[in-house]
Amino acid sequence: MSPAHRSSSPHQTPPPVDGQRRHFQKLLAYLRPHWRQATLGVLALLIVNGVGVYIPLLIRGSIDDLQLAFDFSQVLMDVVLIFILASLMWAFRVGSRLLLFGVGRQVEFDLKQRIFEHLLTLEPAYFATHTIGDLINRATSDVENIRRLLGFAVLSGANTLFAYALTLPVMLSINTRLTLLALSVYPVMLVLVQLSSNQLRRQQLTVQQELSNISELVQEDMSGMALIKIYGQEANERQAFQGLNQRLLEANLALALTRNMLFPVIGGLAYVSLLLVLWLGADAIAKGVIGIGDFIALILYVERLVFPTALLGFTITAYQRGEVSIDRIESILMIEPKIQDRQGAIALPRDQVRGELTAKSLNYTYPGAKTPALQSVNFTIHAGETVAIVGPIGSGKSTLANALPRLLEIAPGQLFLDGYDITQIRLPDLRSAIAYVPQDSFLFSALIKN
Repeated sequence: MSPAHRSSSPHQTPPPVDGQRRHFQKLLAYLRPHWRQATLGVLALLIVNGVGVYIPLLIRGSIDDLQLAFDFSQVLMDVVLIFILASLMWAFRVGSRLLLFGVGRQVEFDLKQRIFEHLLTLEPAYFATHTIGDLINRATSDVENIRRLLGFAVLSGANTLFAYALTLPVMLSINTRLTLLALSVYPVMLVLVQLSSNQLRRQQLTVQQELSNISELVQEDMSGMALIKIYGQEANERQAFQGLNQRLLEANLALALTRNMLFPVIGGLAYVSLLLVLWLGADAIAKGVIGIGDFIALILYVERLVFPTALLGFTITAYQRGEVSIDRIESILMIEPKIQDRQGAIALPRDQVRGELTAKSLNYTYPGAKTPALQSVNFTIHAGETVAIVGPIGSGKSTLANALPRLLEIAPGQLFLDGYDITQIRLPDLRSAIAYVPQDSFLFSALIKN
């Protein structure tokens, strides 16, 4: 295959994005089997943020007490209490990470299992029209993106939500004016995030598609290495890989450029709020508007919001990757097998099979073809007979052989086994009664002993 033919993949365009709601519903469906573990992880984060809000209040009280009179024993008690609370925060934070990252790993396992089991139900024609490299990439790279989304993104998103929900009311109770001034830069952050989200999604989609293209080339060349060497195609394949690798590099650099322009700006704006508090808070202390303890507590609270706000950029990246990957994975899982047991399929135990085959006006045309591969074929092969079917290339011998075990979807009422329409027999029973040796040999990875 020439490099030009490898420049695109049949999977270049995934199903259209229906919106945030559909993706959110899919994420909930992935999480549902592990909701207990996820709930415990989120509750642990709630405890972490609750304790984190209480510690600055404790420090404020200690500072206010020190302004009245120095009591070493009281200071020591406050230090010990803060140490215990900080240790408690650390323990619950570690627990939340183990729980939520564990959920991400569990979902990764579930999705890989679902994809593999679903691919086993699809007919061979599906794999003839869909590149193996792209399918492998969806079952690995895209699943990993969803794992990161349901691990890191859920953790940082819940942490940010709790940090704001618990911290802001306390900040407003200390000094409304300074709090609002500190938060004045946050609407700018939200606008930047909104403007950049669609571009990040498009660039992430391009990266995933280029990764699929390069995976397809590597898989194909590894399978056909002998032919590449026989026909001296090393230079062509090297050039083809270089072209695809260059496109993947450019897609990754474009995504990195957008991220590296957006996220430092978000982090910088978060620190601007801290500078505003330092600047205006000193003046408020001088005028007696707030006390030193309140000022220190306010600084600690603003600093508490800096880290979750700076993490917002990484959360956005994980979410954009996850959205793209959800569409790419669901486009596989939504494919219905064209060949499957019909409603009311009959069982045919192997010990009851005699082996009489009958064709009645058998016709089959491959999808997209104009000329039938089989047309008006009629025969009866009695049990115990040995029959050879010969003919020139393209006469339909392989098509007939593939129609018997229903590797092709033929219409009912044309092929019969022991008088039973093969389209009405359960697929496992039908195929277990047939010994099939394909013309293209394939060896699975296994020991000779096995």
